[in-house]
Amino acid sequence: MHNPVNHPLRPLYRALGALTGVWFILFGIVGIIVNAGNDFFATTGESVLGLGANMFASIVSLASGAVIVIATAIGRNVDTQIYKLLGWGVLAVGSYGLATSRTDANFLGFTIGTVVVDYIAGLILVLAGLYIKVGSPAESQSEQAAAHAGR
Repeated sequence: MHNPVNHPLRPLYRALGALTGVWFILFGIVGIIVNAGNDFFATTGESVLGLGANMFASIVSLASGAVIVIATAIGRNVDTQIYKLLGWGVLAVGSYGLATSRTDANFLGFTIGTVVVDYIAGLILVLAGLYIKVGSPAESQSEQAAAHAGR
C-alpha cells in the first residue's frame, strides 16, 4: 500500500481531520446536554443536531473528538495513525448502527441520518490519515522516485 510522504495537500487533509474531531466534540457536548436525565443506553435516542444519539453515544463521540484534536495538535505522524484507526472504527460503528437501526440492539440510539454522518466522518478520517504522513526530504524524494519508476 502506497502512502505518500509530504503530500502537497497535507494542510488541507489535516484541517479536515481536525474539523471532524471538532464536529465529534460538538456533537458529544450537545448530546450530553440533550440526553441529561435519560437512560444511558436508550434505544431511541433524543435528536442531537438533527441526528439520533443517546448518552453513551454522546460520551463516546466527545472522547473520540478529543483524541482526534489532540492527535492533530501533536502531529509527528501520530495523527496519521490515530486518524486511520478511529476512521475505520467510526465506519464500523456506522455499519453497526445501520444493521441495528430499527431493533432493540440499537444501544447507541442511532438513526439512518447518524449512520450517514458517521460514514462521511469515517471516510474523511481515513482519507486524511492516508495523506498526512510527514517524512524527511530524502524520504519524500525516494518515495517519488519509487512511485514514478514504472512509468
